[in-house]
Amino acid sequence: MANQGIGTWAHRRRVKSAGMPAIIHNDREVDYDELATRVDRLAGALADRGVARGDRVAYLGNNHPAFIETMFACGLLGAVFVPLNTRLVAAELAHMIDDSGAETFVYSENLSSVALDALAGSAGGVRRLAIVGEGQPRATAARGSSPTTDARGSSPAATDARGTALAADDARGTVPVAEPFEQLLASGDDRHRDEPVGLDDPAVIIYTSGTTGRPKGAVLTHGNLTWNALNVLTDYDVLSDERSLMIAPLFHVASLGMGCLPTLLKGGTVIVAERFEPGQALALIEKHRATFISGVPTTFQLLCEHPHWASTDISSLRSLTCGGSAVPARVREAYERRGLSFSSGYGMTETAPGVTSLQPRYSVSKAGSAGLPHFFTEVRVAGPTDVELPHGMVGEIQALGPNAISEYWNDPVATAALRTADGWLKTGDLGYVDDEGFLFISDRIKDMIISGGENIYSAEVEEALMRLPWFTGVAVIGRPDERWGEVPHAVVVLAPGVQHDPAQTIAELRSMLAKYKIPQTYEVVAELPRTASGKVRKNALRQAAANA
Repeated sequence: MANQGIGTWAHRRRVKSAGMPAIIHNDREVDYDELATRVDRLAGALADRGVARGDRVAYLGNNHPAFIETMFACGLLGAVFVPLNTRLVAAELAHMIDDSGAETFVYSENLSSVALDALAGSAGGVRRLAIVGEGQPRATAARGSSPTTDARGSSPAATDARGTALAADDARGTVPVAEPFEQLLASGDDRHRDEPVGLDDPAVIIYTSGTTGRPKGAVLTHGNLTWNALNVLTDYDVLSDERSLMIAPLFHVASLGMGCLPTLLKGGTVIVAERFEPGQALALIEKHRATFISGVPTTFQLLCEHPHWASTDISSLRSLTCGGSAVPARVREAYERRGLSFSSGYGMTETAPGVTSLQPRYSVSKAGSAGLPHFFTEVRVAGPTDVELPHGMVGEIQALGPNAISEYWNDPVATAALRTADGWLKTGDLGYVDDEGFLFISDRIKDMIISGGENIYSAEVEEALMRLPWFTGVAVIGRPDERWGEVPHAVVVLAPGVQHDPAQTIAELRSMLAKYKIPQTYEVVAELPRTASGKVRKNALRQAAANA
């Protein structure tokens, strides 16, 4: 086959795993033959509408089989899949749509409002829309527009008998009308396409918050995703009878790379939960005999604290992988009492995402460690000149392997700073390696806050806060939180004569930032502590917050 990318996985599996379920969603099973046929049809339909090699296809939606099908269909055509975070606001989504240059946008029916608002705020490059949902597409007004107009104020366009999107003219060009996803898919032929796609070709662009306040698009190649999946298969013993419950969002590289893709590569079954609700997740584990869950500490905490935890049959579970931060002792003990242990690890979007993993056998002897490098990945800790440091010395964690990206989309400056002169990926995190090669994380150079598994960069939040006229100085740090691990906390300097109303600040930020990024607590200070060069001393702020 000329196509070596992930888009061929369903086609390669249709005989090897004939009759075996590939996806379970809302009690509907899709076997590998049906999945391969649906991916082929969708690829054909997208090609008929002009999607070609290198084109970007954006996707906004909760976990759904359409996410997987669209990603694989893009892979068959050599197009690039751009999954968007459903928790972002319209302005954030508009930036990602524009930055990626996506001309095709697939979104869930329940997210129509924010999707259309994002289109209204974008540069207008999207020409094709498809909507995932049960009903037919309908005119959906953007907030602040008339119910009889579309997102940009034009009269809704009609569709032809097939539902093919026509266009409505307005002052900024054309507004495409959403085509029903199932109708779109059914219009394509089921011929399998074998476009030349190599492992070095881009497969997915995942946006990760940047230290400058603007998200960066990490370009994950087909090789990055494939080698990461092989790392997972090797280090976590994923089996062909695996039944992996996807309760974390697939638009996050952790859920996609550590759960979904390895399971499908091996020929197992992906159980798709559209969103995480602890009671529902427990019911799905019992009903579908789930064997594998990947999540963050908050996920596992909410499961074991749910009233149905003790009465739910979870005896089918055999693998739990957790990332983002350490599992609290009381949560770990709750699972151990039911015969389950965690595999934890360290990773990032730029490594698709695995860097290290800690097996359950080391959970006590190496408590606090992020583990050993994944099988096909190397790790070193380096000093300021990128020379490897002796064991025990703290320095920057750097990674090397075929799962590590080579570029950020449309960002040559960030790409140039991505790697060392000898090719190692610079993670921007601090840590050390012990005498046995186990990695320990010490701090984050980038001041990243991890809240419930979501990465929050303080610079992005600070930029939004400084748009408000009542602040003359701001600094955002992570404040420990029992449920979410940590949450953003703002230390602010007020303009002369201003009385701060936190509720007003929070209300203003809602149009600029996703809810989880908005600080809920504020500390007013006369001035921010700074170094001689003028940089805010965030370590001092963290220490003061810890002692408060």
